[in-house]
Amino acid sequence: MDPLSDVLALLKLRSYVSGGFDAGGDWGISFGPHDGIKFHAVVTGSCWVSVEGEAPLQVKAGECFLLPRGRPFRVASGLSVEPVHVSQVLPPEPNGRILTYNGGGDYLSIGGYFTLSEGQAELLLNVLPPLVHIRDQPGSATLRWCVERMRQELAERQPGDFIVAQQLATIVLVQGLRLYLSSRTTEEAGWLFALADKRLLAAIAAMHGAPGERWTLQTLAKVAGMSRTAFAVTFKEAVGVTPIEYLTRWRMLQAADRLTTSRQSLAEIGSALGYESEKSFSTAFKRVMSCSPRQYARRQGGAGSDGAPLRTGNGTVPFARLR
Repeated sequence: MDPLSDVLALLKLRSYVSGGFDAGGDWGISFGPHDGIKFHAVVTGSCWVSVEGEAPLQVKAGECFLLPRGRPFRVASGLSVEPVHVSQVLPPEPNGRILTYNGGGDYLSIGGYFTLSEGQAELLLNVLPPLVHIRDQPGSATLRWCVERMRQELAERQPGDFIVAQQLATIVLVQGLRLYLSSRTTEEAGWLFALADKRLLAAIAAMHGAPGERWTLQTLAKVAGMSRTAFAVTFKEAVGVTPIEYLTRWRMLQAADRLTTSRQSLAEIGSALGYESEKSFSTAFKRVMSCSPRQYARRQGGAGSDGAPLRTGNGTVPFARLR
């Protein structure tokens, strides 16, 4: 897999489509804090989006916006419209279909949200701004097609429509992130933004594809097709950490996931991730995760005696430094 797919798989990404919103006249809806990532795709009309602590922006038909930080927000036909809370608009038992408000006809959007593995979610959320505006631009055809198909699935009530809509929502997120990366006008640091540089992408993909390889700065620079010095400087500026720091942190995220989802012993996990002994692996894990692998495993579901396989569990990774 590519690095973005690797991260989304590690985060146990799941998509949910909450339905459509068809509004008419003047309208405004406010929302409280949320977990994960919310998204809204505007099909017809336009709206103003205001996120707590951010300047409002207008989103037009064919565009989307993502809300990765969980801050309260409001969506309205105009900035002067006093919003009502979403609880006053939704029916007692929301059915995930298209909701008509104020007669409808002027504005239509499709909304949903994505849940991520608790704790590890910061790996993605911390590199994104509170409000991501995905504008209509060359390359948006796939995004528009997916949103239109989601609308049809919600409106036509066909067998399996929610499953289809959920899969389309995942494509919307990935395509939206692609478009966001390609259209950025400011330089930002973080692993996600480094993927826009094909040289750094090659190095990151190599580390993700073979985390147990004995990577050095020189071998990674060779993969990137750069000199050792140029690669080290460029990587640090783009990602915010050195290549070897990134590699170590990625290994520990992989280790934390295996500690909670596999039956491998500590020695097996350490060996698969490039460590010659359980001791060296445990030392690296404790340095990055602030606890030993066994302490971590016990907190998430327990471990057997030394050398025994670790039980599975629903763990979280208290780690947010892989920007």
